[in-house]
Amino acid sequence: EGFRRENKAEADGTLTLTALAVKAAVAALKAHPRFNASLNGESRKIILKKYFHIGVAIDTDRGLLVPVVRNADCKSMLDLAGEVKQLAERSRQGDLEPKDMSGGTFTITNVGPLGGTGFTPIINYPQVAILGLGRARLQPVIRGEIDNFEVVARLMLPLCLAFDHRIVDGADAARFMGDVIRLLENPQKLMLS
Repeated sequence: EGFRRENKAEADGTLTLTALAVKAAVAALKAHPRFNASLNGESRKIILKKYFHIGVAIDTDRGLLVPVVRNADCKSMLDLAGEVKQLAERSRQGDLEPKDMSGGTFTITNVGPLGGTGFTPIINYPQVAILGLGRARLQPVIRGEIDNFEVVARLMLPLCLAFDHRIVDGADAARFMGDVIRLLENPQKLMLS
């Protein structure tokens, strides 16, 4: 959060947690390609995508819309931040076309701004997984060993990954989430991804 606040002005106020999550998700998807896939319903074949079109769920007056950031892997953090903001504005203004909401390979939904702390996101078919973000808030965390510890305040972000067990399993999901968490905890590494 400190990194985001420090660099928000340089990004014209567009450097949101969702934009950081897009960048982290792309890096994790590269390391775990089965999460950037789809399952062909007829042939039951797994189709691994070599492109990264990230859907970003946006709350609007007309309901939830999921515009897609195309080729997210080819964009800088500032470009991603600006595009996520632009897609959100266009969604709320009713200015999206069907092509703007099709072709996603992975989706991110963030209920944190609405106060949500825990939820189970639904996979956006034919995608394999969706990453959910809750509201970040300060919480007590215990550091140290059982005989020598301290309680400190830490900003904690609830994350939830829903995934298709026909394609990936829980161990795969744990590794994927571990990568996402490490990148969000260390934004300097995220900028290098």
